Amino acid sequence: MMVVKYKSINLPFRYPFSISKGTKTHQPSLLTELDFFGVKGYGEAPAIPYYDITVDKMIGDLEAKKSSIEKFAFTNPERYWHYLHHLFPNNPFLVCALDMAAWDIYGKMKKKKLFELWNGDISRNPVTDYTIGIDTIDKMVQKMQEKPWPVYKIKLGTDEDVPIITALRKYTTSVFRIDANAAWKADEALEKIHIFKDLNVEFIEQPLAKDDWAGMQFLYQHSPLPLIADESCVSENDVEKCVGYFHGINIKLTKSSGITPALRMIAKARALDLKVMMGSMNECSVGTSAIAQFLPFIDYVDMDGPLLLAADAAQGVTFEEGRIIYNQMNGIGVLVTPF
Repeated sequence: MMVVKYKSINLPFRYPFSISKGTKTHQPSLLTELDFFGVKGYGEAPAIPYYDITVDKMIGDLEAKKSSIEKFAFTNPERYWHYLHHLFPNNPFLVCALDMAAWDIYGKMKKKKLFELWNGDISRNPVTDYTIGIDTIDKMVQKMQEKPWPVYKIKLGTDEDVPIITALRKYTTSVFRIDANAAWKADEALEKIHIFKDLNVEFIEQPLAKDDWAGMQFLYQHSPLPLIADESCVSENDVEKCVGYFHGINIKLTKSSGITPALRMIAKARALDLKVMMGSMNECSVGTSAIAQFLPFIDYVDMDGPLLLAADAAQGVTFEEGRIIYNQMNGIGVLVTPF
């Protein structure tokens, strides 16, 4: 039988983390532990205000159906995900944390890392970017200089977007990726993107509001840089909608409801000739190590949560100038402080 435990964490950021939607100083998350006849698996789901799912909401749903979570006859993660998905149809975050823990168990039972179970070749892994949140130009330059990195993800969505990128470019030749977090209008976006193209920007993530499909179609037809969907691609049902509007998708394990649907999203995106990115929701090393299992199968990755946080709740993958270093542990590869 399965035994479930959980705990709430609230880890501080090294710097206040600002995007176009607001600023936060801490990242609240739910950590889950599944114990299947002595084999323990771990999962994580950070709470994100603009998706209206809090840690308390996840805990309330879990407690209400705890016995149902535990009584399922576990054989493989896919079957368990389907069961959880129907158990919590309106809480993909909680499903993600439990699905991640189930995959961790499964990898440990098979004595393999997940990417090994999926026959992934890590010799082709992409490097992770490092995020520079919105701040004064001086502060953004300072953050970048403190962390020399091959690829930076720059959060924008202000009246100073062009001066920010122009200033940052003076201090590094590293690749820039821009994430507007849905802050721009179509005409504004196109004007800025033409400028950014000459400043070694690789692509633009979610330039417009998630439901501005007419604006995205216009931008897709005229943008000189690739466009990656984030808020417009929440679940696997959204992947096909992005064709003709975006050049790729950014998969977030938490909002897509876990590892199991993320694997399907990658397959669907490949079939539709979309690029695939996997992104961070400021997970600690638990969720970040789960993201690392997907590296052989994606084009870009943003998994810098442990680098942005001033504390951690586990030991997992580590970083070497953008490269991900795996440890010897199986499953998702994390060592978690006992619950």
